Amino acid sequence: MPGDGRATAIFKQPVSGRVRVGWEGLESDVQADRRFHGGVEKALHHFPLENHGRLARQFPELAEQFVAGAIGENISTEGVDEASICIGDVYAFGSARIQVSQPRTPCWKIDAKFGREGISHHIAEQGIAGWYYRVLTPGEVQAGDAFTLLQRNDDAVSLAELWQASRTRRPRLQALQRIADTPGLNEAWRQKVLQRMDWLRRNSST
Repeated sequence: MPGDGRATAIFKQPVSGRVRVGWEGLESDVQADRRFHGGVEKALHHFPLENHGRLARQFPELAEQFVAGAIGENISTEGVDEASICIGDVYAFGSARIQVSQPRTPCWKIDAKFGREGISHHIAEQGIAGWYYRVLTPGEVQAGDAFTLLQRNDDAVSLAELWQASRTRRPRLQALQRIADTPGLNEAWRQKVLQRMDWLRRNSST
């Protein structure tokens, strides 16, 4: 990271030609801090171009910097966002098959990269951090490949719904149970939801 020397992989460059997608993401990519990034449950990060547009309007002095790859994402698209993507969705992307596992949690590196405090907080407040995929079937992808929905849960929970529940002070237990029961949800997120349900039950009279 400029100015402090801490390792980061947030700086991305466009890739041309076909790239292999393995269990832990693109072969041409790395994860600098494996405590919080990467691994099979965070193999690919998807951030919509629509969200870049929202950030450009919120931070006009940085508008030209909000372009594909600027948040450290591996995939940028138009036409889908947190309201239309659901936990457990399975997509064909090139010859790979990938599944939505969890939302991204924005971190300090976003502010550090742009040299502007408050961007990460705004992303969290608005629920526009993008999302992660696990890889179900490795394959090859390239820019311009179709991004096709193959499978969706019957009672699908959108990322927007999950994010809203996580930000609500006292969400309904039924809403949290529905999230916890959603097939495809990352186990760490599921445990976090169950722990919050337990806390709400124990503190229901306060």
